[in-house]
Amino acid sequence: MTTMLKKKPLLGFWGLWNISFGFFGIQIAFALQNANVSRIFQTLGASIDDLPILWIAGPVTGLLVQPLIGYFSDRTWGPLGRRRPYFLGGAILCSIALVAMPNSSALWMAASLLWMLDASVNISMEPFRAFVGDMLDERQRTAGYAFQTVFIGAGAVVASLAPALLNNVFGVSNVAPEGVVPDSVRWSFYLGAAMALGAVLWTVLTTREYSPDQMAQFTRETGPETPHAAAVPSLVGAFAWIAAGAVIVALVSALGLDNPLYILGFGLAAFGAAQIANHVRAASGRSAGVLGHILSDLWSMPQTMRRLAVIQFLSWFALFILWVYATPIVTQYQFGSTDTASVAYNEGADYVGVLFAVYNGIAALYAFAIPAIAARIGTARLHALNLVAGGLGLASFAVIGDPNLLMVSMVGIGMAWASILSLPYSILCGALPQNKLGIYMGLFNIFIVLPQLVVATVMGALVRHLYPEAPVVSFLIGGGFMVAAAAASLRLSRTTQ
Repeated sequence: MTTMLKKKPLLGFWGLWNISFGFFGIQIAFALQNANVSRIFQTLGASIDDLPILWIAGPVTGLLVQPLIGYFSDRTWGPLGRRRPYFLGGAILCSIALVAMPNSSALWMAASLLWMLDASVNISMEPFRAFVGDMLDERQRTAGYAFQTVFIGAGAVVASLAPALLNNVFGVSNVAPEGVVPDSVRWSFYLGAAMALGAVLWTVLTTREYSPDQMAQFTRETGPETPHAAAVPSLVGAFAWIAAGAVIVALVSALGLDNPLYILGFGLAAFGAAQIANHVRAASGRSAGVLGHILSDLWSMPQTMRRLAVIQFLSWFALFILWVYATPIVTQYQFGSTDTASVAYNEGADYVGVLFAVYNGIAALYAFAIPAIAARIGTARLHALNLVAGGLGLASFAVIGDPNLLMVSMVGIGMAWASILSLPYSILCGALPQNKLGIYMGLFNIFIVLPQLVVATVMGALVRHLYPEAPVVSFLIGGGFMVAAAAASLRLSRTTQ
């Protein structure tokens, strides 16, 4: 009887629905951004090789916001619980940004609002990941993250199809004068703002989190891994990070490389400086602050988390290439136009939304099958197979000329997307201490945003200098990274099988 009381009760269908439904709204905002921000930037005058640096808001805000939100949400308890105050506040800010962005009159304004939108999405997204882990017993964890993936896919389908549906069904114009965002995009963002806030409110109002006392009673069927031995890096390592950043900055200045590479250099140096500051604090005998806790937990990640971090880095490098370059590549290669005011370009841009809806729809449907397949062949093997399918889907853009055939490519990408959204988190939860689930989920996000930061600072230079006439090569690179992630998945411990 005692053992049973220490297990979280299993949730029924509607319980799983309620704890995950808010992600439907968050994903609407995320998918509207992914499918339309490059279009908005190009409409306001951005060139194709400017796009990666304009997208820098995503990785930077994720890198800074999610670990902080994870740290504080682990230590929060109030009338709304532990996680719910954060994803509600993020949803409110997100809705404001969605309403404002398509009304941008200048590129700098749209770029600034992307920072706000990305920050608010990250504020909501991180505690939702931990929320599912908080609420579910180990027996339902894979099903819980798969259920969340269903809503992520459904929200993305709605958001991705919105401009095309408004245009083709309701007659809302998808073209506008030069420098003006079309009405179909504008109204998609308005509707998205309402749905994002409404879906998050549903979860806030229909769920009740376990209190700290209740959480203390629950034990795992299998305990978390022992943290890595080296909890704090040496000062030598800290100065090495600073030196690496300084070398990059010096090379950019001396060789006249692209200015976005400065961000990478200064980022590495800042990471080293943060470690030195943490050493100074520890040497002075002061208690660990936010920075100390975050750095300590970062360097004491369990081994499974370290291996998953490599897989996430490679996977998300490929995904960010897809999101940044899908619109310019499809409009140029499959629709034959780079003129943002032309009918062909805007038809191609709308079609990108359709393609995104297809792969998200496939992800939502496939997520229902993931728990059963994972139980049969193992989570790591299944993840590897799905990532190979995604890599082939990305690479196929380079050889497909008929836009209708790109639907086949979306099947593989949808399988990979469903897997990326569920299986790593299911594996990760089993390796983490429950009282640090928020901070470790936030730290895990670092290995999602770091590849985005690399893409944002490096891919523009690659496109400009190595293959300026063939930007579709970027999709071949993305496919290669996805297959490399599949190979890394096979190295996961047999305990994850």
